[in-house]
Amino acid sequence: MKVHSSRVVRDLIILFAAIIFVLILSYFFDMFTLIVRFLQKYPDKVIYVDEVIIGLLTLSIGLSIFAWRRWLELKKETSQRIRNQEELLRITATQAEIERIIGKQLRVDMDQMKQDVREILQLLCNKHKNI
Repeated sequence: MKVHSSRVVRDLIILFAAIIFVLILSYFFDMFTLIVRFLQKYPDKVIYVDEVIIGLLTLSIGLSIFAWRRWLELKKETSQRIRNQEELLRITATQAEIERIIGKQLRVDMDQMKQDVREILQLLCNKHKNI
């Protein structure tokens, strides 16, 4: 998670730097005045300016909502993946414990079987000596 948050901080810093850069250029070069003068000089081009501004405003609001919803979905999916990973780790630990118990029981059973075979062989040897 640390890598992700550092990337977010880096992206925000770049975004704010770009905004400040545009504001500084706009201030020193008086971009808005240049646009107004151009539109005053060519009034036939003014027809679609308000539509473009409204369109761009709507687009920026729409993209903000889109990004917010994707962020919420990502947050939900990330928390679900973390829960799934924790459950998988719990199941793996349980399975390892079960395998350890089974292995221990098998060793006990094998030792008991060896002991039983030794006793049977001992009895057979004793019985064979007595005949």
